[in-house]
Amino acid sequence: MIYPIINLAFFALLIALLLKQQRTEQTLSKRVFTSLGLGVLFGGALQLIYGGGSQIVADTLEYVNIVGAGYVSLLKMIIMPLIMVSIIGAIVKVKDAGSLGKISGLTIGILLATTAASALIGILVSNMFGLSADGIVQGAREIARGEMLESRLTNIEAVSFADMVISFFPGNPFADLAGSRATSTIAVVIFSAFIGVASLSVMRTHPELGASFEKFINVAQEIVRTLVRMVLSLTPYGVLALMTKVVAGSNYADILSLINFVIASYVGLALLLVMHLVLVSFVGVNPIRFLKKILPVLLFAFTSRSSAGTIPLNIDTQVKQLGNGEGVSNFSASFGATMGQNGCAGLYPAMLAVMIAPTIGINPLDPGFIATLIAIVTISSFGIAGVGGGATFAALIVLSALDMPVALAGLLISIEPLIDMGRTAVNVSGAMTAGTITSRVLGQADDTIFNQDLETDTTADTAKV
Repeated sequence: MIYPIINLAFFALLIALLLKQQRTEQTLSKRVFTSLGLGVLFGGALQLIYGGGSQIVADTLEYVNIVGAGYVSLLKMIIMPLIMVSIIGAIVKVKDAGSLGKISGLTIGILLATTAASALIGILVSNMFGLSADGIVQGAREIARGEMLESRLTNIEAVSFADMVISFFPGNPFADLAGSRATSTIAVVIFSAFIGVASLSVMRTHPELGASFEKFINVAQEIVRTLVRMVLSLTPYGVLALMTKVVAGSNYADILSLINFVIASYVGLALLLVMHLVLVSFVGVNPIRFLKKILPVLLFAFTSRSSAGTIPLNIDTQVKQLGNGEGVSNFSASFGATMGQNGCAGLYPAMLAVMIAPTIGINPLDPGFIATLIAIVTISSFGIAGVGGGATFAALIVLSALDMPVALAGLLISIEPLIDMGRTAVNVSGAMTAGTITSRVLGQADDTIFNQDLETDTTADTAKV
C-alpha cells in the first residue's frame, strides 16, 4: 500500500504546481497545456516503473480518478442550467422568435453535411491504408465484446427514426433537466426555446411582467456564468487527472498490434480538423486564430472523452473567444454533442464498414457501396441520440443496416479509448465549426471579440471569483 501513497503524494505535488501557476494569473490555455504535459509524464512514469496492468497503478488511478471524474461531473452539473438560461436570455434579448428556425436548421444542416464528408474521408483513409478485419486476432475480451454488441443490437433496431424524433420532445421537462434520457439535452433546448418565445408574448401583452421576467433572466444568467467560471477554473486539475489515467491505463502491446488502424484513424481525424478550418475560412474566419482559440476546448475533449461534458467549455469559448451569438453557441454545442458527430458517427463507422466489407465479399471501392455507406452514416448520425452510446452505437446501426456482422466491432476494444480521445475532440471541433459558420451567415457574430488576443482570455481571472 506504500507505493500508491507515494504516487498520490507526487500527484498532489503536481496539483500544487498547477495551483501556483494559477496564482501567477497565467491564462487558462497555458495552464491546460501544462497540465496535459504533466499528465502524460506522470502517467508514463507510472507505466514505466510499475508496468502495464499493475495493481499498484490501478490502486493509484482509483484515487487520481476522483479529481478527473469529479471535474467531469461538475461540468455535467452546469450543462442544463447553462443551456436553459442562455437560450431563454438570447431569445429575450434578440426579441425575434423567427431566428430560432434559421439557427437550428442551419446548425443541424452543417453538422449532417460535415458528417457525410467525414464518412467519405473515412472510406478514403481506410482504403489508402489497406485496412481489413482479416488480420486482427480475437482474444477473450474481443469475443466477449462482440457478443455484447450483438445482444445490444436487438434493442437498437427496435428504435425507429420516428421514435427517435419523438424522444426529442420534452414530455417531462423536469426529468430532462435531470438528464434522465439520452436526448435530454435536446429536449431542454426545445423547452427553453418555448419558454423564450412565450416570454416574448408576455412582453407584448404585459410589458411590466415582461420587464420583470427579463430582469430575472439577466440575474439568472449572471449567476450561472459565475458558476461556469468557477468550474472552468478547475479545468487544469481535471485534465491532469484524466490524462494521467489515459496514459497509465493504456495497454501498449495491444496498441502496437493494431498500430496501422490507430495511425489511419488519426490521419482521418487530422483531415477532418483541416476540413473544419477550411470551412470556417469560407465565412471570413482566420483558421489559424480559430484553431488557437478552440485548442483548450479540444484538449479537454481529448482527455475527458466526453462531448457532453465539454458543452460548458464549448459554449463559453464560442461566446467569449470566437464572438458567436449566445443562442447559436448553445444550439450548436447542444446539438453537436448528440447528433452529427463527425468523429464518432461519421469517420469511425465508415472505417469499420470498409474494414469488414472484404471479409463478406464486398468490394470497398465499389461506387454503389460507397454511396450507400455515406447515406446510411449520415442518416444514422442523426439518430444515435435516440439510443445513446456514441461511436459504438453509431457503428452498430451502420453495420446492421449494411447486413454486416456487428460482432467484428469488438475486435477493436483494446484500442477504443485511444481512438475515442481523438474522435471526441473532432466531434467538439465540428460543433464549434457549425456554430461559427451559423453565426457568420446569420450576422450574429462579433468580430471584435474574435480578433482579440487570446491572452485576454477572461477565464484566466477565474481564480479571483
